[in-house]
Amino acid sequence: MGQVLKGLVRWQGAVQFSGESGRGHHVTMDGPESSGGQDAGFRPMELILLGVGGCTSFDVVEILRKAKQTVNACWVELEAERREEVPQVFTRIHMKFFVEGEGLSEARVARAISLSAEKYCSASMMLEAGGVKVSHSFEILEAGQ
Repeated sequence: MGQVLKGLVRWQGAVQFSGESGRGHHVTMDGPESSGGQDAGFRPMELILLGVGGCTSFDVVEILRKAKQTVNACWVELEAERREEVPQVFTRIHMKFFVEGEGLSEARVARAISLSAEKYCSASMMLEAGGVKVSHSFEILEAGQ
């Protein structure tokens, strides 16, 4: 059997919930104002979007470091579209990576993103298996400019 992850979600009243990871980290989730939410935390779908961004960013940085690339900063801007009908699942996610470093190879950055998308990022692959169209682009920023 593979790795087992655990978590706990508790209702806090109205449409607010607290989540706790099996390792003891906490997050607050809140529903939309139209359902009684108070904008007191993340929406659950926002957490899924951030999770896929974190998963793929981890891969990209690790792959570039192993390729002896000097990475000073890396971030990814995420944009997702959802269906209008219930269930309002993601239909499309675009990830634009910004990788800052010294003398970064465009080919290595492209390859790192490709490897994450096709081989390593389980969150992205899980969403794609469910029919979400995931696309990527990137920009390289030279450190100090």
